[in-house]
Amino acid sequence: MIAAELLLPTTLWLGWLVYLGVLLWACWRTPWVELLSDQRRQHLLFGTMLALFLLWLVRRDFASGLSFHFIGMTAVTLLLDWPLAVLCGLAAQLGLLALGRLDFAALGVNGLLLVAVPVLITEFCALQVERRQPRNLFVYIFCCGFFPAALTALACLLGGLALLWHDGLYAMPPWLEDFVGYLWLVMFPEAFINGMLVTGLVVFYPDWLETFNRTRYLSAPWKDSDPP
Repeated sequence: MIAAELLLPTTLWLGWLVYLGVLLWACWRTPWVELLSDQRRQHLLFGTMLALFLLWLVRRDFASGLSFHFIGMTAVTLLLDWPLAVLCGLAAQLGLLALGRLDFAALGVNGLLLVAVPVLITEFCALQVERRQPRNLFVYIFCCGFFPAALTALACLLGGLALLWHDGLYAMPPWLEDFVGYLWLVMFPEAFINGMLVTGLVVFYPDWLETFNRTRYLSAPWKDSDPP
């Protein structure tokens, strides 16, 4: 998460503009009728909002204006599908804003880095897996849970560094040339947490996952002697 004083006003305004577009598109694609008529899905949405808010509260703030925390949006996207995942991320941001843990001016930029980019990566990977229609359960767990989460951590970190480097208000540390070695320390925990959450949901509550095809993944395998 990036503080507002580390970014130029132009970057902050552009971040708000793009993020508002993402939020409007998510609101347009949200199945409001199904959501309002399904009490179980409402409880799932509100519970996910609270869990994501608490996850983002557990973070390390640095004096430079940067902060580090786990993202968790990969599991949220697989759980709620991308429109509700975007709105869930916004709700978590508003909770941080109410507690003074997030700058209002930087909400757009941080929303793009922590919400829009993770949702986009996870949705892309889930669509690619669904297009190939694998029957192996581990393909869903690894290709929709572990791998997108690691890729999300990498994209958010590099995207944030690119913004800081472009605006030039943040003094880059001298150890930046050795930064590649530290990427694994960020990518693996993010992949592990999201992957374990997805695995637990697949095993105990597969009906909660909006992107999980229970009929295909959990059905008995076909034999050559079975009739078509």
